[in-house]
Amino acid sequence: MVVRQPDGSPRVVRNAPFLHDGTPMPTRYWLVDPSDVAAVSRLEAAGGVNTAEAEVDTDELLAAHQAYAAERDAHVPTSHTGPTPYGGVAGTRRGVKCLHAHYANWLVGNADPVGRWVALRLEATAH
Repeated sequence: MVVRQPDGSPRVVRNAPFLHDGTPMPTRYWLVDPSDVAAVSRLEAAGGVNTAEAEVDTDELLAAHQAYAAERDAHVPTSHTGPTPYGGVAGTRRGVKCLHAHYANWLVGNADPVGRWVALRLEATAH
């Protein structure tokens, strides 16, 4: 668990760079809180992926992908010789693929312009 709700329930979990069977896992942070997942899903369904990609700074987004990949890849054993995880946030190297992954990355305290964009939209709809 990386981020918990005030009641102690999980909000974001951190994945290892590989699944139990050795399959590469590109997504380091996973949003698991049901109400967060539902809220972000509504945002995605309303065209949020394309809107976020159009509104966030491209250089900031690229930096977020690079930092995410570097953080995840730092946990790949140096002795590993098989396939490795790829891409940045949600396994992509550029652009926006999944608002949930960006929001989870932002919630753990990483600089993520899409995660920040999601947080601002969710805050606006909560009021």
